[in-house]
Amino acid sequence: MSHPSIPSRHIEVSHRSVLAIAVPMTLGFVTTPLLGLTDTAVVGRSGSAEALAGLAIAAALFDLLFASLNFLRASTTALVAQAQGRGETDELFAVFWRSIALSVGFGLLILLMAPLIIHGGPVLMGASGDVQTAAATYIGIRIFAAPVTLCNFTLLGFVLGRGLGSVGLALQLLLNGVNIAMSILLGITFGYGIAGVAWGTVIGETIALLAGLGFVFWRYGAAAFPRMSMLTDGAKLMALFRLNRDILIRTFSLITAFTVMTRIGSGFGAITLAANAVLMNFFMIASFYLDGMATAAEQIVGEAVGARQRKAFVKAVQLTGLWSFGLAVASVFFFLAFGNAIIGFITTAGDVRALAENYLPYAALTALTGALAFQMDGVFIGATWSSEMRNMMILALLGYLASVAALVPPLGNHGLWIALNVFLALRGLLLLSRLKAKTDQTFAASQ
Repeated sequence: MSHPSIPSRHIEVSHRSVLAIAVPMTLGFVTTPLLGLTDTAVVGRSGSAEALAGLAIAAALFDLLFASLNFLRASTTALVAQAQGRGETDELFAVFWRSIALSVGFGLLILLMAPLIIHGGPVLMGASGDVQTAAATYIGIRIFAAPVTLCNFTLLGFVLGRGLGSVGLALQLLLNGVNIAMSILLGITFGYGIAGVAWGTVIGETIALLAGLGFVFWRYGAAAFPRMSMLTDGAKLMALFRLNRDILIRTFSLITAFTVMTRIGSGFGAITLAANAVLMNFFMIASFYLDGMATAAEQIVGEAVGARQRKAFVKAVQLTGLWSFGLAVASVFFFLAFGNAIIGFITTAGDVRALAENYLPYAALTALTGALAFQMDGVFIGATWSSEMRNMMILALLGYLASVAALVPPLGNHGLWIALNVFLALRGLLLLSRLKAKTDQTFAASQ
């Protein structure tokens, strides 16, 4: 059965088209820490240190779980953008529903493992007594939203793949806004505490999913409805699995690198560990806009590859690179100028502040060393060159572990921060070294 195709169009890549995706997504990413801040404040008002510790442990567990599954967003963006570039309406929605099916599948798997996660998760993270009870309460409620959360990843990936950055932002604001409002209402006003915060998340995720699906059907009508043939194409399903597998391996490598940093940092004592945690906020701030640029690269590169337009591809790489480096250089100067004031705002502990100020230049530099890594990730995901991205990430991780082994014994925490910057730089440079060959190979057929 044949369905209408979008006419193939010339892809115009400009500063405006890059920022139309990057700016809304940066703003969307910035709202997420506000949510964590609100949850902490709501539970903190109970006056129970155990409840606060339980929330921190449960939130860290979900961050780890959902960060591992965030490939659902990235792969959907890339494949939808490529289908749009090729002018294949059918495939656009087929990618969406295949990813939704995968999201539901992973969500149900998490629900099946719920007893293990609720009871084993907090214990694995060192919780006991009242802290373990509080963490289990939060996990036991929030885990119900797992399939919904993962479907929201896919939904965001779909609207970004279509280049609708402002819709992506609207969905993020709705999700986080409802979540914050319901956490305050249920947690404080109705006095449910940590359980209220967890239900706030479930409600926020559910409303965002309903709104997102409503938008898709309203905007695209009958074309958006799922058909069984979309889910039975073995070759397309395998391509989706391969892409997701490679992005997952890359994500685990990243998590490993940051876990190693925390683990070794803890060996230097509580004050150094706290100072490093404070300084990681500088990298997190830079990662908001670097991720925004990476998302713009995913969409525009994906569409250019789908449309076989090499010129548009090259321009997308150049402009996202220009913005990433420009913002990164500005960040380094900003962090060096105002870093001490930011550290003072984050912590009032004098010894932690003094030590954090000592290592501030390394943290400020992460914006610059990470700029190419984020941008190249976006380019390689958008072009679906996932096996190269996976392989280069594993190489970068090995380089990082070698740097840690060589630099930490003689230089201590200085060596740890230098190794982190080496890791970020390696990620970008290794991918860049494969860019020309992969570009030539991908566009050879369209010359």
